[in-house]
Amino acid sequence: MDITFILTIGAPLLIIAAIIKSDRFQEPTALVIKTFFLGVFLCYPAGELNYLFIPSDEYSFVAGFTEESLKFLALYFYIKPKKSFNEPMDAIVYGTIISLGFASLENFDYVYSGDPEISALAIAVIRAISAIPLHATCGVVMGYFFGLYAFSGSKILLIKSLAIPMLIHASYNFLVGVSDVLWFFALLVAISYARGLHQQLSALQKEKKFEAERKLV
Repeated sequence: MDITFILTIGAPLLIIAAIIKSDRFQEPTALVIKTFFLGVFLCYPAGELNYLFIPSDEYSFVAGFTEESLKFLALYFYIKPKKSFNEPMDAIVYGTIISLGFASLENFDYVYSGDPEISALAIAVIRAISAIPLHATCGVVMGYFFGLYAFSGSKILLIKSLAIPMLIHASYNFLVGVSDVLWFFALLVAISYARGLHQQLSALQKEKKFEAERKLV
């Protein structure tokens, strides 16, 4: 197995492993696997939507709206009804897994069907420090607000769970086409923001004796 393939698939899987490990109350393995492959599947409708709404690279920011909408729908209609989704941190776990399932197939496509003038290994390295963390960041942010919404019933939090990841993703895509420096700093800010949100729920989780909370939606 060559280093390009390991990096292509390993980068998203490594982040998934870290997110799963950070959860004090582990999620069912079967649901984790199903959720990952649901994220993989979302690449197909996303590809069709992006084909319809993105006529050229100048409009690549639109992918932030199409792709995050599909991830949100998966979280809302597939994860929310599950009995295993019984505390806010679970939304971060599943939201990130959905995002990185999506990113895994997208990454494979970019690495092995991308620019022929750039080596597959170079593309894999670049995406491991850019697009993969971007997708993970959006998953964490979406999951944070979605988790709070599910156990509070606040519609404002529901709106934030979709709108903020959309804004992060769209801004990143736009800046990639504008500057070789701005997108990197924007990504670092977004990662720092997502890390802070994750730490908030981790701290609350450590204070709990039991996992389950009552969903209000």
